[in-house]
Amino acid sequence: MTKLRIGVIGASGYTGADLIRLAAAHPNIEIGPLAAGAHAGQTLAEVFPHLGRVEAPTLTRAEETDWRGCDAVFSGLPHGAAQDIIKSLPEDLRVIDMSADFRLRDASVYEQWYGRAHEAQDLLAEAVYGLTEFYGPEIAEARLVACPGCYPTAVLLALLPLLSAGLIVADDIIIDAKSGISGAGRALKQNTLFAEAGEGLSPYAIGAHRHGPEIDQEISRAAGRDIVASFTPHLVPMSRGELVTCHVRLAEGVTVGDLRASLDSRYHDAAFAHLLPEGRVPATQHVRGSNHFIVNVFPDRLPGRAVVIGALDNLVKGSAGQALQNFNLMFGLPETTGLEQQPLFP
Repeated sequence: MTKLRIGVIGASGYTGADLIRLAAAHPNIEIGPLAAGAHAGQTLAEVFPHLGRVEAPTLTRAEETDWRGCDAVFSGLPHGAAQDIIKSLPEDLRVIDMSADFRLRDASVYEQWYGRAHEAQDLLAEAVYGLTEFYGPEIAEARLVACPGCYPTAVLLALLPLLSAGLIVADDIIIDAKSGISGAGRALKQNTLFAEAGEGLSPYAIGAHRHGPEIDQEISRAAGRDIVASFTPHLVPMSRGELVTCHVRLAEGVTVGDLRASLDSRYHDAAFAHLLPEGRVPATQHVRGSNHFIVNVFPDRLPGRAVVIGALDNLVKGSAGQALQNFNLMFGLPETTGLEQQPLFP
């Protein structure tokens, strides 16, 4: 069986760890160099004891790592740092980036929301947005894939089919989103301390979350004009999981049944996106640890409106799993390879 050698940059973060966890069970992957700044010189077992039985080299600094011999590199670095490292990689390497640095197509929008100029605009121009279910053919041919953020993945999978078909009013979308604490990354932050986040639920980055313009970018493409959605994220005291509740207005003459039919048509043969049976409510515990996304539609008590609810694991389908799904397409492998594990329950 052919083995493809991969490297991981940002291997000591949550997304890096989940990527390694999934890659270790992938029949076509050999885990190569692992780069992590603060943890350089440590073994994988020292950084992540749960991965102690995975055969992998000692962690190194990215700038000191020899990437020769790798077929692909996954990047789990924070925004800003990713573009600096990726632009220095060998040009023959295929890159799957899980940061925000190549998601926004407009460099000026990136600068506005991330507070620094984009310094790899040639790479930005060639990057393919890695929402697998909608950009599969382009991803298969890409050298650089920019995996979507976890919130945009859930929102876009829930809404793009409906927007493309003109079934909902694009100017009237309200997104109530909730994510587990791992979505904030592994760095120490006061608001994610157990005593601060536990036993409570809190909104954050109200009207100013960086995933907002990413959502706008893609729903605007689907709608064929510039759209801004109302998007409010919330922090939930659980390790992983994400649920989005999207309040939408139906187009003239459209029913909730039409929305379900559209989603069923779009995802009927999809490997990882699924419309649930009528009346069944999506929940994070139904996708935990898996690469699956589930969605359903419900009538609102307000006439002419509907509620579209989607759930995924923010570290898998919302990050590392989707990255591996894109890797499979890039190297001509079955889309599901290494990703067929079922959700963990309870």
